[in-house]
Amino acid sequence: MKTQMEKARFFRALHARDRAFLIPNPWDAGSARVLGRLGFEALATTSAGYAFSIGQLDHTVDRSAMMAHLTAIVGASDLPVSADLGNGFGDAPETAAETVRLAAMAGVVGGSIEDATGHKDNPIYEVARAVERIEAAAAAARALPFTFTLTARAENYLNGKPNLRDTIQRLQLYQQAGADVLYAPGLTSQEDIAAVLKSVDRPLNVLAGLAGANLDLGTLSRMGVRRVSIGSALCRAAYGAFLRAAREMRERGTFTFADETVKFAEISDLLKS
Repeated sequence: MKTQMEKARFFRALHARDRAFLIPNPWDAGSARVLGRLGFEALATTSAGYAFSIGQLDHTVDRSAMMAHLTAIVGASDLPVSADLGNGFGDAPETAAETVRLAAMAGVVGGSIEDATGHKDNPIYEVARAVERIEAAAAAARALPFTFTLTARAENYLNGKPNLRDTIQRLQLYQQAGADVLYAPGLTSQEDIAAVLKSVDRPLNVLAGLAGANLDLGTLSRMGVRRVSIGSALCRAAYGAFLRAAREMRERGTFTFADETVKFAEISDLLKS
């Protein structure tokens, strides 16, 4: 098994290549192990996918449960793992910093802090507060004994505020605050992504797997994107198959879904130590 320091160096180096890498998002230990066996180079957690898997809504999992989940994902494969840390589990910059330290203790080599508040009436932190939170998280990351890759997320587009100018301004401020990677989930057009790329000088993560997001890995890579994640898309794809099968049984009393299931032996082979 690789050490955390070795994983951290490798993960940071992935961002320095001249092409994008795909970082899929498992939602539990089993999906993490399978993705590791399929040849991916790194993994990222999904707060929504994990919440769904334990019967909860996104943003309702507490920090202690999330840290236990991170430990399970890290232990499921030898790949570097970057954590979806939401808004850091609190408004205060000190809370975001402590979340980064706890995530590192759980074994991850990177993580993201977003500027979404979780409150419907005021969904995005005002700029100065958002910057303070990234500064605190970055300081905590720099104090670790290994290279922790901090991703700063601008959440406008996922919260009904598709303001490209404000998003770019925030990403620029977050890079100045110490973020290693920048991320504005919800961008789907080539023009908008290109505008962000021209405006920042940190590696950019793009979220694929959204409706209307039809750019493939090759196109994003040629544009200059360095990392592509898929959020909860894999989990939702699995739930899609599950729901179709359950509804077929309940509504029609038939079992044709079984014709398209993965063979028992194939899953077993992928999960072998």
